[in-house]
Amino acid sequence: MHYLAAEGLRLPTNGLDYLILALYFVVVLGIGFMARRSVKTSLDFFLSGRSLPAWITGLAFVAANLGATEILGMAANGAQYGVYTVHWYWIGAIPAMVFLGLVMMPFYYGSKVRSVPEFLLHRFGPSSHLLSSIIFAVSAVLIAGVNLYAMAIILEALLGWPQWVAIVISGLFVLVYITLGGLSSAIYNEVLQFFVILAALIPLTIVGLKRVGGWGGITDKLTASHGDNFLSAWGGTGIGSENPLGANWLTIVLGLGFVMSFGYWTTNFAEVQRALSAKNLSAAQRTPLIAAFPKILIPMVVVVPGLIALIMEPQIGKPGSGLDYNHAIPVLMRDLLPNGVLGIAVTGLLAAFMAGMAANISSFNVVFTNDIWRPYLKQGQTDEYYLRIGRVVTVIGVLIGMGTAVIASSFSNIMNYLQTLFSFFNVPLFVVFIIGMFWKRTTPAAGFWGLLAGTVAAMVNYFWFYKQGVIEIPSDQGANFVSSIVAFVVGAVVMFIVTMVTKPKPVEELAGLVYGTKSPGLEEPPAEGDDAWYRKPALLGWGAIILAAICYIPFSF
Repeated sequence: MHYLAAEGLRLPTNGLDYLILALYFVVVLGIGFMARRSVKTSLDFFLSGRSLPAWITGLAFVAANLGATEILGMAANGAQYGVYTVHWYWIGAIPAMVFLGLVMMPFYYGSKVRSVPEFLLHRFGPSSHLLSSIIFAVSAVLIAGVNLYAMAIILEALLGWPQWVAIVISGLFVLVYITLGGLSSAIYNEVLQFFVILAALIPLTIVGLKRVGGWGGITDKLTASHGDNFLSAWGGTGIGSENPLGANWLTIVLGLGFVMSFGYWTTNFAEVQRALSAKNLSAAQRTPLIAAFPKILIPMVVVVPGLIALIMEPQIGKPGSGLDYNHAIPVLMRDLLPNGVLGIAVTGLLAAFMAGMAANISSFNVVFTNDIWRPYLKQGQTDEYYLRIGRVVTVIGVLIGMGTAVIASSFSNIMNYLQTLFSFFNVPLFVVFIIGMFWKRTTPAAGFWGLLAGTVAAMVNYFWFYKQGVIEIPSDQGANFVSSIVAFVVGAVVMFIVTMVTKPKPVEELAGLVYGTKSPGLEEPPAEGDDAWYRKPALLGWGAIILAAICYIPFSF
């Protein structure tokens, strides 16, 4: 494991900081106990009874993603790659979130499925369903391990605990409140965690900017040490040009902006699950659209601190320094925050990591119970039985996540690791979804073989062509973009070929599953107030895309 430089990153905490942290943990557990009262059926445990308003699910949607990926991962990306990191937000998230809300949620919610793999069961059949369920279950516990590792970094800095102790304690705490209240507990805690996270990151950013002389100070210092392109979103991205990211505009637009981002945001059940818990179709559609607006602004409190850390601690990421890019945020906390504010910052980071882990574990228990155990291993049992299995699987998922945290610790930038996982698992799912959703002729066999071929192709490209040096790619992130494109192209070609030689499902069995067909779920009347102009999904969606495009302007010249 990458251990922190012993006393070098030990945070100067006192009793006030620990009191703030303890109060937060009491509140989180209290929410878990209160949510337990509403859990009477498996639907309550897995999808909150489909009863939550859009503003709750929207904030939970963005908070579920605001875990290790955002905090440590994107700050690490900021320190390693500079302003290029904004691509993960403005082109690598917003268009896909809008597409999910406007185009895909009517299919997901209207078909009344409990999970993303269950949609594939209806569209393609059992083989694609089982394969996608296994793939998602594996990816969920791997990503949960990332959040546990990130929590361990902070607890090690805070308390001086060995990382394995911090991983076990963190995992057990998350286990308690998810097992108690299921998805409702996770979602209500995620809403709380969203505001706690902002309360941590905003002061850190403001104090950091003041210390380095504002944005002008960042520009002067990093331009001198890393060149003009380090603070530009598109500078140096011409084909054949060199840049810190190791990618050109084509791989950024296609690999990240289309294939990888659409693959993640439209098929990742850890996110989609929040929208499926909404009280009606309108609320389900608005869930990712509401989440898109805070998502646009998050780089200001995540990427910018990574740049500040690079100025204040130039040794970050250098061999032998004891500090890798994942330590950008802990370095700022150590150097900038007074006691009390430090306690809030530590609490906010732990809240972020718990939100991310809870999202993956709560989605893992749904998929394993409803998409693997119920249909293929133990059919025809009572609802109480599956509710009990869901709680047992939650325990198993957390324990596995503790093990996968060790894998995450081997990467100096956990964002590189996460993007590798997304290229392996989410992109092949996306190509199967998008072709199956828009092409009626696509056959069940094509869904299975396209998913399998895309997954294998991404892994072969990464482990063989890139890691073995068969082809030269400048960076891990560049390799991930290429792997995503390869997975999409191979999956699509295989699906086309197999479709041409196999028999499609009858058209009447595709109602509500393919674009242009109607589903009974889409006939529901809107709830009172949902027809207000400011709640129109199209207005929210296009507004988010325009705002994201405007944000690029200051960093494009």
